[in-house]
Amino acid sequence: MPFHSALLASILAASALSLFPPASLAQLPVIRFARDPDPAPDFKVKDLDGKDLSLEAVKGKVVLLNFWATWCGPCRAEIPSLIALQERYKDRLQIIGMIVDDDDEKAIREVVKDESINYPVALTTLPVRLAYDGVTALPTVFIINTEGRVVQKHVGLFNPALYETEVRALLDLPIAAKIETFQDTGEIFLKHADRATMLPGVNTAGLTPEQLAAALHKFNAETCSCGCKFTLAQCRIYDPACKISQTRTAAVIKDISASPEKAKPEAPAESPATPEPELAPAPTPSAAPQTPAQTAQP
Repeated sequence: MPFHSALLASILAASALSLFPPASLAQLPVIRFARDPDPAPDFKVKDLDGKDLSLEAVKGKVVLLNFWATWCGPCRAEIPSLIALQERYKDRLQIIGMIVDDDDEKAIREVVKDESINYPVALTTLPVRLAYDGVTALPTVFIINTEGRVVQKHVGLFNPALYETEVRALLDLPIAAKIETFQDTGEIFLKHADRATMLPGVNTAGLTPEQLAAALHKFNAETCSCGCKFTLAQCRIYDPACKISQTRTAAVIKDISASPEKAKPEAPAESPATPEPELAPAPTPSAAPQTPAQTAQP
């Protein structure tokens, strides 16, 4: 965000917050944006009307990249709120609907018509899906700022007010919410799992700082044997229910705790290949994508 935009955002946010007495500030909702966000992977596809669709073409606007399917109940439930949001901020916001795992174009067109969707919809290609970590749960919405960077990711059905608050914040409009920032440690893109110091279902409370560093190094160097082809750290974020990565990380911690001499970092292993998305069977890509996938229950 340019300096003047950041300054304006701070002034507007301060003005909005000044409307509330100090005692109520702690009760305001909080929205969170990634610090130093990654550029959103661009794509070039055709929408249902045959028009070219890309992120580059809408740069300068806030973008809600919405991965959904016609058979997904939560996806259908949020369409009316997305339509209202697109209409309300049509000059500065662009919602893009990316259909996942549904190649029946006739059925898609019927849904778009019946719902009166007012934003472009396109079939998601495998490369696009892989570039966005596979998109293994629906709906998944990536929030992209006016500079084309992904500042947040939402999986599952969310309160429409959250989306509008985030859009307004990114458009430098006053909001009745507090803004916090976070470092992406795999919440948005799994490639940043190596930044995480805590992982789902992994208890490192008994480790010394040196042992913790060694354990985290091991988690990011060793590939999980469950078949996901992720590192242990990525698998724990991608699939917290995976018993194999949970058992293996526990064994690593036990081994390091019992043998201090094993706490020395090992040579880094090659980055694991990215698996295919789970929601829609697709041919294996000719080359492994650079961005692995993340899953969550909607």
